[in-house]
Amino acid sequence: MRIAMVSEHASPLAVLGGVDAGGQNVHVAALATALARRGAEVVVHTRRDDPDLPRRVELAPGVEVDHVDAGPPAAIAKDELLPHMRAFAHDLVAQWAAAPPDVVHTHFWMSALAALEATDGVDLPLAHTFHALGVVKQRHQGAEDTSPASRIELERGIARAVDRVVATCTDEVFELVRLGADKRRISVVPCGVDRERFSADGPREAASPGRLRLVMATRLVPRKGIEDAVRALEWLPGTELHVIGGPDAAELDADPEARRLRAVAAEVGVGDRLTLRGRVDREHMPALLRSADVVVCPAWYEPFGIVPLEAMACGVPVVATAVGGHIDSVVHGVTGLHVPPHAPEALAAAAGELLRDPARRAEYGRAGARRVAERFGWERVAAATHEVYADLVARGRTGRFRLAVRRAAVSPRGTSS
Repeated sequence: MRIAMVSEHASPLAVLGGVDAGGQNVHVAALATALARRGAEVVVHTRRDDPDLPRRVELAPGVEVDHVDAGPPAAIAKDELLPHMRAFAHDLVAQWAAAPPDVVHTHFWMSALAALEATDGVDLPLAHTFHALGVVKQRHQGAEDTSPASRIELERGIARAVDRVVATCTDEVFELVRLGADKRRISVVPCGVDRERFSADGPREAASPGRLRLVMATRLVPRKGIEDAVRALEWLPGTELHVIGGPDAAELDADPEARRLRAVAAEVGVGDRLTLRGRVDREHMPALLRSADVVVCPAWYEPFGIVPLEAMACGVPVVATAVGGHIDSVVHGVTGLHVPPHAPEALAAAAGELLRDPARRAEYGRAGARRVAERFGWERVAAATHEVYADLVARGRTGRFRLAVRRAAVSPRGTSS
């Protein structure tokens, strides 16, 4: 099967840890690679953000990354990319006319806009994974949400116009139905974890003498709830927090969010127990996760969240907010504990329960590793995704309306509608 993935801002080749580089990049890279191992030919179309990038780069056997010229070949914040989606679509039209794929799978809402334009009038089945929904982001970020004003309405159109929505968790299904999606055209396929890299066996970084350790792995953005974890330290004496993510360690002093978090830590008297690690190479991540007594994931909202799976695969219990994908991945009282978002004291209470009980931590760790092995390996995720593709190809294009969505979606005027 020939598969075209479109991931306009999240290149599978990107270095993780930046504001716009995280779980989607990992998801696209791992899914494409796992599908190729099943015999598929996969091309991932992403926007060129560097003039020196080759047009095509091999990511893995059977997987190529195609750098599409759409807008300046420079880093652009994802919330500013909408005006460039028409150019992205025109490039896809030319490529797919010359070498049509069997199925198109788009990732993030602007990728869907470009692909809807490119497939208008063409018999190409289109699956879409949102990864995040504008209505949820707006609910939690309010005036801090920098998405284009038209995003939510355009996502309503996308949910109705694509042939299948591939949701990553059950919570997303309810949001999609409220947006007007047909529940019969929604498939739930979770994100996965690299079980060869993330396992309970392997080196573990040593913790500071006499201290227990909490670990977070996240982008340095407020919605990830890092401040809540910092404030939780006030109720957790003898415990350190290591935060992995953001720019390189040498650049953290210039990072506004890093400075803000350090100021919060100083305010509550835990500055000596907060360590911001900055960007860490993927190969070093397992040892850091294994070094944790508990991994905390206190995001205000989380479309899925790969870090809890990586921690569970490493045999580490997780305390996570009961939001989005955390509800599916972390089983309360079995592989970790759920807490409400925006609740540092509750986070401290849950983490404290586990920190005081090594036997319970070990039990949860073993249960988490089993759960990942049974449900969240990338081979299993790729097999379920391939079933969605095969069903779409067998059904053929359904002919639902796309023209109105296309016209509204890729027009630069859409940013002000």
